[in-house]
Amino acid sequence: MAFELSGRTYETDEEGYLADLSEWNREVAGYMATEDDCDLSESHWEVINFLREYYEEYQIAPAVRVLTKAIGKKLGKDKGNSKYLYELFPYGPAKQACKYAGLPKPTGCV
Repeated sequence: MAFELSGRTYETDEEGYLADLSEWNREVAGYMATEDDCDLSESHWEVINFLREYYEEYQIAPAVRVLTKAIGKKLGKDKGNSKYLYELFPYGPAKQACKYAGLPKPTGCV
């Protein structure tokens, strides 16, 4: 599968995750979010940027429980909870946010 954006073609897997993680940029994230009827706010970007930093450090996309705990440590308890993250990413915080962040699907996500 693939999509075209600004004259470039981006290859994806069958679930819409980027095939080549190095092709990610903010415009790609915005396009993916628009496809899901999601407008990315600063709160969304905070989580997306956190995930990209996490992936860079650990070379793995965190499952939702790990994500929730790690965000709580870095951004505070008010943001490090499932309720807050599901409000931002209703299709699953780890799964949906990782997709927008250009990361692979987290292990353990169905």
